[in-house]
Amino acid sequence: MLSTVVLFPKFAIDKKTETQTEPQIATVSPTIDDSYFIPGYGKSYIGFKENLAFKESQGKYHVINELGYMGKYQFGASTLATLKVNDSAQFMNSPKIQESVFRASLARNKWFLQKEIDLFSGKIINGVEITESGVLAAAHLAGVGNVKKFLYSNGKKRAKDAFGTRIEYYMRDFAHYDLSHISAEQNPKH
Repeated sequence: MLSTVVLFPKFAIDKKTETQTEPQIATVSPTIDDSYFIPGYGKSYIGFKENLAFKESQGKYHVINELGYMGKYQFGASTLATLKVNDSAQFMNSPKIQESVFRASLARNKWFLQKEIDLFSGKIINGVEITESGVLAAAHLAGVGNVKKFLYSNGKKRAKDAFGTRIEYYMRDFAHYDLSHISAEQNPKH
């Protein structure tokens, strides 16, 4: 079954010519049912990734939101480029690539945040217990730099995404998952 999705949904107006540009369209073929969500995996890695995916895209591989974030885990173009994903259509057509990129992103974020995970785990900031999985979920939402600012400011620098979701919500909602088998890697391969 093929689905048509808009890669960059915003129309743009060229002020000089006053012409309207069309959004980019891609045809994708989801290989897993749109309702793919695995409940009941508790605080395991599978539970973590599936619950995070459900929060991001309802667990759907072919979703592109109005800001251009793509796939099951809603990756932005800059994160995909950092992880050496240069073909957004291929990314959107491959659940295998999306899963591999998610794991690589998690390993990379863990590498950049290992010191903070060690330093802040178990502390309470703004009523939220800091855990490895909560920190990594928050980094997925708002980026490594915003997580560091939040932690080192003792919660005074409170980042949120474009939809108003604060990083401490992700820290709370994704606390205590077992991600110990994810190795911290500066340049992970996907």
